[in-house]
Amino acid sequence: QVQLVESGGGLVQPGGSLRLSCAASGRIFSINYMAWYRQAPGKERDMVAGITSSSTTNYADSVTGRFTITRDNAKNTVYLQMNSLKAEDTAVYYCRADVRLKYNFRNLEVWGQGTLVTVSS
Repeated sequence: QVQLVESGGGLVQPGGSLRLSCAASGRIFSINYMAWYRQAPGKERDMVAGITSSSTTNYADSVTGRFTITRDNAKNTVYLQMNSLKAEDTAVYYCRADVRLKYNFRNLEVWGQGTLVTVSS
């Protein structure tokens, strides 16, 4: 019904930057909250940053001041600009969207497949 496709992951040196994108498509009436999560090997999946449809944002303490989340409502896309990357930012990054579907107006939580970010010299 709804798909999320992430892109932008890769290998970057410590101190470098990456920009992740997540585009939603399908039976979308509206998207309320969109967020990025990450999961490092052997660890739980944690929220990194979130943004509402009116662009109110929230961040994990570990990324505040380094990461910025934005969204383009016309494109149903959320971005994560990651600066001053550290080795501990290495993880698979997942996009999540809280979607209201067309026609039946049901609410659905949708996840992307993940994109790997590796911070290493």
